[in-house]
Amino acid sequence: MRGKYRDFVRIEGAVLLILAAAMTIPFILALYYREKASACAFAAVAAFCVLAGVMIRIAFKPSQEKFKSRDGFFVVSLTWLVCSIVGAMPFIISGAIPSFADALFESCSGFSTTGASILTDIESLPKSVLFWRSFTHWLGGMGIIVFVMALLPVLGISGQMVAYAETPGPIKDKVTAHFSDTAKGLYRLYLALTAAEAVLLRIGGMNWYDAFIHTFGTVGTGGFSNYNTSVAHFTSPYIQIVIIVFMVLAGMNFNLYYVGIIQKHGLKSIFRDDETKFYLTVMGIAAAAIFLYNTIADGFRDVGGTLLSAAFQVTSINTTTGFATDDFELWPTFSKMVLFAMFFFGGCSGSTGGGIKCVRILVCMKLLRRSFSLKVHPNRVVPLSLNGKELPSDVIIKITNFIFTYLAVLFAGTLLLSVDNMDFISTLSGAASCLGNIGPGFGLLGPTMNYSALSAFSKYVCSFLMIAGRLELFTVFMLFSRRYWNSNRV
Repeated sequence: MRGKYRDFVRIEGAVLLILAAAMTIPFILALYYREKASACAFAAVAAFCVLAGVMIRIAFKPSQEKFKSRDGFFVVSLTWLVCSIVGAMPFIISGAIPSFADALFESCSGFSTTGASILTDIESLPKSVLFWRSFTHWLGGMGIIVFVMALLPVLGISGQMVAYAETPGPIKDKVTAHFSDTAKGLYRLYLALTAAEAVLLRIGGMNWYDAFIHTFGTVGTGGFSNYNTSVAHFTSPYIQIVIIVFMVLAGMNFNLYYVGIIQKHGLKSIFRDDETKFYLTVMGIAAAAIFLYNTIADGFRDVGGTLLSAAFQVTSINTTTGFATDDFELWPTFSKMVLFAMFFFGGCSGSTGGGIKCVRILVCMKLLRRSFSLKVHPNRVVPLSLNGKELPSDVIIKITNFIFTYLAVLFAGTLLLSVDNMDFISTLSGAASCLGNIGPGFGLLGPTMNYSALSAFSKYVCSFLMIAGRLELFTVFMLFSRRYWNSNRV
């Protein structure tokens, strides 16, 4: 076996050990709640992961071959596949979700931080299983690979190319000299954000179990809840406001947090960022438009409730979290169209959110404005800039290529899901929701519905769309290129 493939296997061995460690928490919960079948399931899967991880560690020694960028694409795609399959095993073994297609869908939805579900009665599942289901959001949110990247020097492997393939967004600047230091710093911020929200939700009246479940869904921008009615189960405006704030924070660029907080450049540096300003402006305009229209349509009966509902749903969809406090399927058509437009924005680059990402939309809008300007003044030189720096032409090309590819994959996904013969809105929104890692769609896949009606084929399609969307498309689709497998290319 060539050296680099030994490194691939070693990385997957590290991932298995991380998954085993992660499963100890739901295993302890299963013992505490006396859920025997769940405890056995977590113990069996964790034991397998430890055994496989240790055997890989012993059998495969690190090589001296240098990682290339294309190696990172393969490792990241393989990691998310391994995590999704292994993560589905406790669902199947415990009997909570006996169907492989359903369990894989739920696991892919968890690790990709999508939040789409096939469960028709969430509250009937064992508490330990529901905890694991939401914990996959937290693991997948910052990225299992980012955590592994912090450990790669211990494994004798460079993490730079792996980080390049996994980190969301078109701009992937490292904020410290060593990628492992960057990964550790990002996880410290991630942990701090998690702890802060859990405490605030506990103060708001949630028990610790509920607080952590909803914190995992918020900071990972996933959206799994342990209640059938999602966050609407809690009638407290305080809880909804706390979740709104942390959804907004989770949808922002974590690299900016690192620079502003850990490197002490100040919080102002975060809000001076062009993408951050665009991200907040888009959500503000969308929430205001929905609030005004819904208020007028409702006859000004509950202005405060309408404002909170509009703000929550816009934030939830734009950050691709997917929590729900209202059945927006019952909203006026205008409000639903504004919300559907949010499907295509997403969070900021370097966030836990999915979607196209706001920075790409912002650059395309600048490109469109330049095109109009050149129509009027053909000889004028109009550079595209972001944060005061001119964008290289190759970055602009990559961004436009990504958006074209995103729309092409959305069309293909909609076409494949159409075999289930659902109505057009349900089919289109389902594909858009899975690809953008959002969760709920419209129609038969709306916030009060689920994906259980899909055929096994469509569930596999959705699972693929969720993983491809989480890994920014090119990471996955690169593997289907014949040129990729040419070892002479980087």
